[in-house]
Amino acid sequence: AGAAAEARFISSAKGKGLFATRNIRKGETVFVERPVVSSQFLWNALYNYRACDHCLRALETAEENAQRLLGKSSLVLPHPEQCSIRKDLHQQCPRCQVTYCSAECRQAALEQYHQVLCLGPSRDDPTHPLNKLQEAWRNMHYPPETSSIMLMARMVATIKQAKDKEWWIKAFSQFCNKTANEEEEIVHKLLGDKFKGQLELLRLLFTEALYDEYLSRWFTPEGFRSLFALVGTNGQGIGTSSLSQWVHACDALELPVLQREELDAFIDQLYKDIEKESGEFLNCEGSGLYVLQSCCNHSCIPNAETSFPENNFLLHLTALEDIEAGEEICISYLDCCQRERSRHSRNKILRENYLFTCSCPKCLAQADDADVTSDEEEEGEGETDDAELEDEMTDV
Repeated sequence: AGAAAEARFISSAKGKGLFATRNIRKGETVFVERPVVSSQFLWNALYNYRACDHCLRALETAEENAQRLLGKSSLVLPHPEQCSIRKDLHQQCPRCQVTYCSAECRQAALEQYHQVLCLGPSRDDPTHPLNKLQEAWRNMHYPPETSSIMLMARMVATIKQAKDKEWWIKAFSQFCNKTANEEEEIVHKLLGDKFKGQLELLRLLFTEALYDEYLSRWFTPEGFRSLFALVGTNGQGIGTSSLSQWVHACDALELPVLQREELDAFIDQLYKDIEKESGEFLNCEGSGLYVLQSCCNHSCIPNAETSFPENNFLLHLTALEDIEAGEEICISYLDCCQRERSRHSRNKILRENYLFTCSCPKCLAQADDADVTSDEEEEGEGETDDAELEDEMTDV
């Protein structure tokens, strides 16, 4: 899969970048990548967004999905045969009852990390160290969620279970590392103003739940902060939805004109009604660490974008333009609206959320623009919060 692109070191300031190894056509899938580790967000799971505990595939049928988001159990979706969910394949862990979309995912989870993290009969016991850790995290990190302590727990569990521990430590160490000051900024961003006390509480709970002699450095204050910052910097949002899968399948149907118009009108209305009821929280959401994707640098005029068209954690990087061999492949960390704003506004968001100042061709071309935001931008200034960023990250 890595044939069309490869990671290369650019400079100590920029770190790595992803470059095309051959000419890539607009619309082409550059690669499909599986995460080294991933996890559903905790509030998302608590609110019954049911997803495979391993690959995040949505487990509800499209109709169940729509009924829940609408708060209306009587809703019936047309063309139910276009729903891709196969309930007959779903399996649970016999000990703790978490659900998987297939025997393959149950097995993969068990082999990689689930033996260490399986709560068994303690699944609903609030005093179990892992449950205490999750509860503490939820109390610090409300929706819209951008990260999960369980991503770090799965990293530790993976190494604990691994025969070749060094291989995994190496796999995790290729994600970009930050300086101590930058780490602090990222932690502050994720936890808010009380971050120092909260980080220490999390570290103690994390240690109680998962301590491992081999990884003792990860449990020290410095090591834990680094691990936290690594996940905060490199975590890629993942969004899955059986409803959006069903909509894509319906869009592809060959229908007589009148039927097509009826179906399109039904779907448009459905999304309007859902937005009234559930707002922007449509997807099963989580985050993962992707080796190749994490090498993609940002550009305000990106030539590629990420998506999750298979309704699971498999990330597709697709070319938005023709890309020539040797050219850098860039994605955007900003959503469409944010990209239209002034250079000053764009860089304010990037600085706050990703700790860098952009020097893409668009920003360089606008370098002489005044550093003030225009009036209409001033009004919108307060609205650029994590929700929009997260939205862009998890678009299905």
